[in-house]
Amino acid sequence: MNDIDPGFCPICQSPNACAMEKARATGLALEPCWCVDAEFAPEVLALLPTAARGKACICAKCASQSKDVLSLNL
Repeated sequence: MNDIDPGFCPICQSPNACAMEKARATGLALEPCWCVDAEFAPEVLALLPTAARGKACICAKCASQSKDVLSLNL
């Protein structure tokens, strides 16, 4: 059973605005994704469930948060 939805952030479950997923789902041409220039702190990446690695993108909000802020919001 695969409960990972590639259109949603695996940390907060909000839409992740992944350009690759949008292109796959709509058939539209692939646009540059916001994450190309994003920096992901190691502590944020550590919150990513193992089952979601390589399957769903972290959203911009989670990518920009500190681990302390994320743990308060989850």
